[in-house]
Amino acid sequence: MRDDDVRASCFAALDVLRAQFGPDVPWTALREGFNHRGTRLPFLNRAYGIYRSQAQRGPAALSINSSFRPRRYQDEPTPDGVWYRYQDGPIDNHFNRALRQAALLGTPLVYFIGTRLGWYRPEYPAYVIRDEPADRRVLVTFGRMAGPHDEREPTLITDEVERRYVVREVRQRVHQAQFRGAVVPAYLERCAVCRLKEVRLLDAAHITPDADRDGLPVVSNGVSLCTIHHRAYDQNLIGIAPDHTVHVARQLLEDEDGPMLELLKSFHGAQLSVPRRSQLRPDPARLDARFALFTASGGA
Repeated sequence: MRDDDVRASCFAALDVLRAQFGPDVPWTALREGFNHRGTRLPFLNRAYGIYRSQAQRGPAALSINSSFRPRRYQDEPTPDGVWYRYQDGPIDNHFNRALRQAALLGTPLVYFIGTRLGWYRPEYPAYVIRDEPADRRVLVTFGRMAGPHDEREPTLITDEVERRYVVREVRQRVHQAQFRGAVVPAYLERCAVCRLKEVRLLDAAHITPDADRDGLPVVSNGVSLCTIHHRAYDQNLIGIAPDHTVHVARQLLEDEDGPMLELLKSFHGAQLSVPRRSQLRPDPARLDARFALFTASGGA
């Protein structure tokens, strides 16, 4: 038995939470659980990672999760998905049995991925497509919801090229979310340029681009910026000097195009607001290299 009704209720409730909070959902909302036939059921088991509801009739897990900073179990990414570790203890304990049954029955589940402290990104549907008991791990991949919006059904992607594309997209989204989850709190959840405190409008901007070999996802390679300043920084319309001085590109300073541009121009010469802890501040060498690109593009 696949418990399709329980899974449908879980997925629908997550659709609502994602519409409310965005792709990352706080634990404070998830701990309320979801409604299934008049009963509140938990979404996940934070302590043990693998979760099967007592309301289920079938044996397969409903969800799995990974914390923002794993201490014991480290997921291993692959082109086809993520290797997810068994729990410690007997290979046939009820946690591992629920995980392995998901592989046997091909049931869709939710993979809750920690993106920052107290926040999870629910990726669903996810599928366990390989079970390797000798290595105490399973391979989890990501499917898609297919069909009309009000009748969507979870679907396993069987085409290898399409599956690898979806896995790559999920990994990139999670990487960005986890980077943001480290950088934005370091800046006290405000834009380092304009001091905006609306966290839903804040991004983690890379100093050295993440596509670069040296673009490591560490706080010292990031700056918390609002959406406008992030876009301007990526386009070399603003630059940040190694001494933390903000520079607005000359072409913008010479332009006149309404109040929004005037506001942007007003930050020319301002000092970047940086974390108090020195190890969290922008790496001067990275700032210097990035500012050289800004200068070369005609910014200064």
